Amino acid sequence: MKAAVIVFPGSNCDRDVRVALRQATGDEPLMVWHKDADFDAVDLIVLPGGFSYGDYLRCGAMAAHSPVMRELVNRAGRGVPLLGICNGFQMLTETGLLPGALLRNATLKFVCRDVLLRVETSQTLFTSRYEAGQVIRIPVAHGDGNYFADGDTLARLYDRDQIAFRYCDEFAEPSRAANPNGALHNIAGVYNESKTILGLMPHPERLADPALGGCDGALMFQGLVEALS
Repeated sequence: MKAAVIVFPGSNCDRDVRVALRQATGDEPLMVWHKDADFDAVDLIVLPGGFSYGDYLRCGAMAAHSPVMRELVNRAGRGVPLLGICNGFQMLTETGLLPGALLRNATLKFVCRDVLLRVETSQTLFTSRYEAGQVIRIPVAHGDGNYFADGDTLARLYDRDQIAFRYCDEFAEPSRAANPNGALHNIAGVYNESKTILGLMPHPERLADPALGGCDGALMFQGLVEALS
């Protein structure tokens, strides 16, 4: 599997994703600068976390207009899988590749800690190494992770099984106490209709090695390698 990581001014997790992908694939991913819209064909594209353009205007709003994003929209239309993590998730909603929006955290404070997530489905490229209903531990680090969508959009997400992860407690029950940002319905990540695009606020690359304190995030990258190789 050949992967690419898109790098923006202000990205701060691009190297973390690079390491996670290298460990999973055995190969170095392409590191693509946001102005370089012409890059080699790859099997997976990752939009990493960080603070692209300093999070001016809205998080991800300026990055959504970078030259490389037009190419990502084209490739997504041809079925190339995209993974957007944290700021990358925000970019995917800003471009319309994923439904909904990420608002300010309900507390209006930046949150940085491990959270528990319930895997909603294992029938995707991204979650094939998990079990539906499994509880995993993944870190978050954001100030604008409060997922919102209108009623019709939420109904479609439910009908088409597009909710990827929910914040939950140790018993796999979504709860207000387990929700770090006030996200509607405890939603931590969503798919597009074909489930070739995933956006999530938690950072799987930050818990993808025993040296980091756990490997729950590594299973996502390992599953992608199995599915796309």
